Amino acid sequence: MVASASSPLTVHDLEAMPDDGRRYELVDGVLVVTPAPGWPHQEMAGALYVRLRAACPPNRRVLIAPFAIRPSEHLELQPDVLVARYDDLTMKNLPVAPVLAVEVLSRSTRLIDLNLKRAAFARLGVPSYWLLDPEPRAPSITELRLDAGGEYQAAGHAAGEEEFTTELPFPVLLRPAELLAGLQRRAGP
Repeated sequence: MVASASSPLTVHDLEAMPDDGRRYELVDGVLVVTPAPGWPHQEMAGALYVRLRAACPPNRRVLIAPFAIRPSEHLELQPDVLVARYDDLTMKNLPVAPVLAVEVLSRSTRLIDLNLKRAAFARLGVPSYWLLDPEPRAPSITELRLDAGGEYQAAGHAAGEEEFTTELPFPVLLRPAELLAGLQRRAGP
């Protein structure tokens, strides 16, 4: 849901929002509220975090939502997963663009992630933006990279058991289906 006030909201207004399981973000002073995500979403985001964290070099950090990118008074974004330069982080937020922002799509956030947040990340100068689709029958990863004109261009895509490889923000190899493996019941007591 996207809501707006008569005057642009600020990050100080966000701090007064209730802790009710919803995610509250600001894009150009407009409040964006989304419900708590479902299991496939969380499974994929969590598995991606673990894989990226294992491959992360010492000068970078991988963080999972909720953690705020807060570059201005009227912009706060909380991607599902982000990679930042270690030296850019504060204990409270990331005041500059991360090197990678990742959104895991869901029915309630798909249009926001594909349009509103994509545009906000591009304006902010986030070099790499990944969109993960947790559809259990056809999970996928799409990598977008910022071009010289400040627009995202498709740079990679993998679905199911296909390999997704990239060098940004650091070398990593992933298979979308493996990021949803936790949805399968394991044998045991």
